[in-house]
Amino acid sequence: MAQTTLSKYKHNFVDVGDIRQVNLPEGRRYVTPEGKKYPSVTTILGHKTPPWILAWRKRIGEEEADKIARRAAVRGTKFHTLTENVLLNKETDHKEVLGLLDQKMYESYRPLLNDVDNIQAIEAKLYSDHLRLAGQVDCIAEYKGKLSVIDFKTSKKKKTLSGCGNYFVQTAAYAIMWEERTGIPVDQTVIIMAVEEDEPIVHVQKRDDYVPRLLELRDEYEKDVQTV
Repeated sequence: MAQTTLSKYKHNFVDVGDIRQVNLPEGRRYVTPEGKKYPSVTTILGHKTPPWILAWRKRIGEEEADKIARRAAVRGTKFHTLTENVLLNKETDHKEVLGLLDQKMYESYRPLLNDVDNIQAIEAKLYSDHLRLAGQVDCIAEYKGKLSVIDFKTSKKKKTLSGCGNYFVQTAAYAIMWEERTGIPVDQTVIIMAVEEDEPIVHVQKRDDYVPRLLELRDEYEKDVQTV
C-alpha cells in the first residue's frame, strides 16, 4: 500500500524541450530538434571496457558476470524509481518492491535525499551542440542550498572519490548541457550512492575539474567511430 506523505520538495521545473532516441547502425543516438544526432554520455563512457572489468569477467565467467550485471541493473532501476517518487512528493512503500537486503540499503540511503530541494529537473533529456553529446540527467536541484547536478547510484561496495571519476565526467557533461539549454550555470556536481551492507556515501565535486577528461573521452570515441 502506498504511503501518504505531506508535500516536502519544492519544484521550479525548467522546460528544456524534448529530444528523441533512435537506434542507428553506429548505436543509440539522441536526435535534436535541428536533426543533429548525438551519442549519449554513457555511450562514450562505455565505449572501451576497462581492463579490470575484462579480467573480472574472465575470472568469474561470462554467464555469471552477465547475471550480476542484470541484478545490478534491476536494483538500480528500482532505486531510481523510488528516488524519483520521493522527489516528486509521491513517495511509495519501498518494502513492496525491494527484497530485505535492498530494503536496508534503501533505508540508510533515503535520509540523504532530505538535503535536496528546489528541484528544476528530474530525468530531463539534454544535449549540447558544443559537446556534441546528449543524455538524461537524474536531477538538477539545490543540494544543501547550492544548485547542483545530482546523480543517484547504487553499488555493491563503497566507492572512493577516485573510483567515481566516470560518474563525475557524466555529471559535468550534464551541467554543461543544462547551461547551454537554459543559460543557468551549475558548477557543482553530486553523487549520492546507496551501498550494499554499508553506509551510503556522498561525493561533491566541481564541474570544471572533470571537463578535460570528458573532452578527451569524446574525442577518442569520435575518432574510433569515424575509423570503423
